[in-house]
Amino acid sequence: MATKTISVMGCGWLGLPLAEKLVTMGYQVKGSTTTPGKKAVLQEKGIQPFFLSFPENMPKTELQEFLTAEVLVINLPPSRSSYEASTYEQLLATVLEARSTTLKAILFVSSTSVYPDLNREVFEEEALASPEATSLMLRCEYLVQQVPKVTSTIVRFGGLMGGNRHPGRFLAGKTAVPNPTGPVNMIHLADCVALITEILRQQKWGYTFNACAPVHPSREEFYTVAAQQLGLVPPVFSHQEKTSFKLINSDYLQKKLHYSFQFPDPIQCLSSPGF
Repeated sequence: MATKTISVMGCGWLGLPLAEKLVTMGYQVKGSTTTPGKKAVLQEKGIQPFFLSFPENMPKTELQEFLTAEVLVINLPPSRSSYEASTYEQLLATVLEARSTTLKAILFVSSTSVYPDLNREVFEEEALASPEATSLMLRCEYLVQQVPKVTSTIVRFGGLMGGNRHPGRFLAGKTAVPNPTGPVNMIHLADCVALITEILRQQKWGYTFNACAPVHPSREEFYTVAAQQLGLVPPVFSHQEKTSFKLINSDYLQKKLHYSFQFPDPIQCLSSPGF
């Protein structure tokens, strides 16, 4: 499949640097934003900008023009509120229904939150996309996978760090923080962008990938170092409660893409130029 045009839905923390990278790789890139003033920012970076909002009466002409591409990257993290989470599913269905006949492939950004805490290592096949799944993201993965005549790949990212997301702020100053010995499942922005561009370049369609750094320090070690690096008060962990965790295995992604993480150890990358 010859890819000339890629539409990136959601040009925020991940989508914007991804779209920028794709422009440098020679693709024609369309980018969407829900902030009208951001259209100029996208234009300056060589990205064809689209302002998309999704009230029920929104004219679909701009959406359809945005979706006229060979590949669509859907990077719209749902809100934590139950109301907005339910509308997220409807929004995704609207987008998929409005797809262009030019569309051949979809890359859907999902999350490792689809896995329950099993107190062990977990793999892709242990969370299956389904219309009846209790997990919103698994139901959305299923929607994407069922689009006729379109192939898709799902990328389940772990905890996001890098750019303006420094994990030192996440738990600083908190007390009685649970799961001190539980492993962290983090991934740096640079690896997020690189992994997606490799999937697009290698045309790895029809896969579901876990995407987390291969080194998993404990929560206590990681968040203590992260807070100290910013000069903040480290969190105080509770060692009284039973640990509940999951350790995300990303071996399948590394094997299929022949990919080596730029930041394999989350603690070491805290002192990198990425922060």
